Amino acid sequence: MLALVFAIAMAFSTIPTPLYASYQQRDGFSTFMITVVFAAYSIGVIGSLFLAGHISDWFGRRPLLLAALVTESAAALIFVAWTALPGLILARVVTGIGVGLVTATATAQMGELNSIARPNTGRTRAERAAVAANMGGLALGPLIAGLLAQFVVHPLVVPYLLFLVLLIIAVIAVLVVPETVELTNPRPSYRPQRVSVPAQGRPLYYTMAIAAFASFSILGLFTSVAPGFIAGTLEHSSPLLAGTVTFLVFGSAAVAQIAASGLPAARQVKLGLALMAVGILIVTTAVWWPTLALFIVGGVIAGSGVGVLFKGALATAAGLALPQARGETLAGVFLAAYAGLVVPVLGIGLATLEFPLRSVLLGFAAGVLLVIAAVSTKIRRSCAGQVRA
Repeated sequence: MLALVFAIAMAFSTIPTPLYASYQQRDGFSTFMITVVFAAYSIGVIGSLFLAGHISDWFGRRPLLLAALVTESAAALIFVAWTALPGLILARVVTGIGVGLVTATATAQMGELNSIARPNTGRTRAERAAVAANMGGLALGPLIAGLLAQFVVHPLVVPYLLFLVLLIIAVIAVLVVPETVELTNPRPSYRPQRVSVPAQGRPLYYTMAIAAFASFSILGLFTSVAPGFIAGTLEHSSPLLAGTVTFLVFGSAAVAQIAASGLPAARQVKLGLALMAVGILIVTTAVWWPTLALFIVGGVIAGSGVGVLFKGALATAAGLALPQARGETLAGVFLAAYAGLVVPVLGIGLATLEFPLRSVLLGFAAGVLLVIAAVSTKIRRSCAGQVRA
């Protein structure tokens, strides 16, 4: 039940992806404004994750999950009631706040519930369920929104109303999920989430953070400007198609994470880098010789690489951390990853004000490939011996 709640919350965050082209056509704003809207969401996630994502350890999992679902419900109402660009930006910020609250909380509670129900089975089952709920939800959001936008009369309203109902149902479901945190009295004094960089293995840690930054920039590309590229340059204006492409990218990330879970972290990182490089090369080819099939194939391969790489990067960072600071060490990798959602996408948007989108995407691909090459070289030359499962 909790996995379903998690999936609904994450799916809501990607609803606008196949709708951006419709917003753009209706209001006439530029690609840059789409990237601003997307960045607003990412900033909401980062702020929420590091200001409140960890306080469920003090106040309990259920109160934080309820707060996250209520926050996302408020975002759904903003999407419906305030359809102008400022409302869209505000709704995305509020959505990001809800996602930041739910991500760490739901993941932790799923692991705890699994430990209670199956104390002798380890954490693998819970980790796979969390991956499926997280990435699977992110994949389903644009697919559902694209399907509705293709066939309903009010495509910029109905998807949000549907998910408002689902979020309300999720609230009811959380009320019957057992609490897994024993509250202490008095509660600890509030502090933001700390970011800890391990002194030993610091170069490798920074390498993993840079890799996470690059990987999430690819996800940012496919959830911001890629639908507009499909509608414009590739001349396929179907919102269902745009949603399906994003579904395949995120879905491949989830499947690849689960499939590669038995590999050592070192192999996960190397495999992820290789898949990302191949995928981004195919996407670039499809951009300059416009071919929808190639664009989709490249997106699926790159998405698979993102999923495997990020899992390996987290495992590597966790292996470098002191046991008492593991959460704070992982927080740094998450911060780098979500920064990867914001900075490159905004850079793409700014560049499109002066250059054609195809040229900008070529520059983006070149930048990602350079980072992949640098990370690969760093691991191979000086850090490969430190990467452990």
